[in-house]
Amino acid sequence: MTSSNAISHIEDHQGTVRLVQITDAHLSENPGGTLLGMDTDHSLQMVLKKARDEVGRSDVLLLTGDLSDGGSDAAYTRMDSYSRQLSDNCFWLPGNHDDRELMACVLEGSNCLSSEIRIANWQILMLDSQLPGKVGGSLGADQLSLLESALGHAQSEGLNTLVCLHHHPIKIDCGWLDEQVVEDATEFFDILDAHSGVKAVLWGHIHQEVDVLRNGVALLGSPSTCVQFAPGTELFKADDLAPGYRWLNLYPDGSIETGVSRVEGVDFIVDLDSKGYA
Repeated sequence: MTSSNAISHIEDHQGTVRLVQITDAHLSENPGGTLLGMDTDHSLQMVLKKARDEVGRSDVLLLTGDLSDGGSDAAYTRMDSYSRQLSDNCFWLPGNHDDRELMACVLEGSNCLSSEIRIANWQILMLDSQLPGKVGGSLGADQLSLLESALGHAQSEGLNTLVCLHHHPIKIDCGWLDEQVVEDATEFFDILDAHSGVKAVLWGHIHQEVDVLRNGVALLGSPSTCVQFAPGTELFKADDLAPGYRWLNLYPDGSIETGVSRVEGVDFIVDLDSKGYA
């Protein structure tokens, strides 16, 4: 099985690191499967085309969970094929809809489940917030220990750090989603606060854009490559915004430039009257 604790070194890279994040693709077992009426293979392919047109081949592609809607090896195999169109360096996290064991089997022999990536003077940490059988997230003692140890090494080596996970570690003023916030977020932020090299935290799960600052650290939530969730709602509500992705430029001085880009000129079907999905 692919190790989830390995460090992947991307060698011979100088200057700005170009990242793309795609998240919450919800691929069905077979192509043509839908979520709230939207063909999730089609929407993902349109997002990847948009990213290729705008970014080209990225230095690193981050896939931050809910990649399959029901944990299907066929979906993970397609995702692996799709993602290689955008980068040679693809790194995955499981979300609450994923099957972690199936994902690891499909990716066996690769470094896609590495918990740490080193590129230029940056460290990218991939933390697993999945609670099997639960919708919400938690890091737990092992992941928090990994975080603290990795940040200690980064601090001693003068590295800047981007921390990634699936679930949101802050409330986003969206009642039904805020019930699913990372359970041990207080412990998570206590560790981050003790390490000045942390520049940003990046997640998926919420199917909407968030970009706020906390103690000088950028906190970034990103849109899904399929259905979007309406912000500021107490109960589930889908949004009519188009699927999208997040791009990030990591600069040698530790600064970050980032934004969200959405597909244009394509009509996507989505059931805006839906009260939720399983």
